[in-house]
Amino acid sequence: MQRPSSKRTHGRKNRLKKSSSSSYESGFPTGDHELFTTFSWDDQKVRRVFIRKVYTILLIQLLMTLGVVALFTFCDPIKDYVQANPGWYWASYIVFFVTYLTLACCSGPRRYFPWNLILLTIFTLSMAYLTGMLSSYYNTTSVLLCLSITALVCFSVTVFSFQTKFDFTSCQGVLFVLLMTLFFSGLILAILLPFQYVPWLHAVYAALGAGVFTLFLAFDTQLLMGNRRHTLSPEEYIFGALNIYLDIIYIFTFFLQLFGTSRE
Repeated sequence: MQRPSSKRTHGRKNRLKKSSSSSYESGFPTGDHELFTTFSWDDQKVRRVFIRKVYTILLIQLLMTLGVVALFTFCDPIKDYVQANPGWYWASYIVFFVTYLTLACCSGPRRYFPWNLILLTIFTLSMAYLTGMLSSYYNTTSVLLCLSITALVCFSVTVFSFQTKFDFTSCQGVLFVLLMTLFFSGLILAILLPFQYVPWLHAVYAALGAGVFTLFLAFDTQLLMGNRRHTLSPEEYIFGALNIYLDIIYIFTFFLQLFGTSRE
């Protein structure tokens, strides 16, 4: 079973761009737009519709993932099957990687119905399988504990991001440095792991990963708000849900590595 490592840091180095203003129809803009904009949203209705759409999609994604994690954790026959067949893990990882790159890098598929929802569903199911398989290696109490910690942390960060005057979207440089630190730490762990497992080093890596993606959760949350230095285009509700979902899943998996107890 492969531990989450530096692979999970891919796709995070998207460039911030400017976009021109445009007219809106049914709460969303028409025409071609860039991924990010430095213009504030004057239309409060557009902002509310956009945020509501992102969090509705995010809730569905999290419920799907929670269902798979619960199935893999509580159902012993399924747990034994997925652990005995690691090929499904690698197949899911390939599906996850391809769909993520498609949604993150190609504006067409992620903006146009129904391809955006089809790709997002496939992406969510593959990520849910990866998360569920990882959870199957930990005892039930550890999984429930880490789910609770993740929920509390994500709720607190989300509320803080909406209330604070501090602008996380202006800290791309700091986040990039932290991401590179996490990447090279994971690389070192991947090299050392075949020779010797170092518990304290793995714990430091897990704590660093949880901290980095907690900051990314604050960053991605404020991109939705429309009153910061950089904001996400209202057309990019799929991209917004995708990023916040990944932040939450990564926080959970790092907490699981940090606090979880393996099954005997």
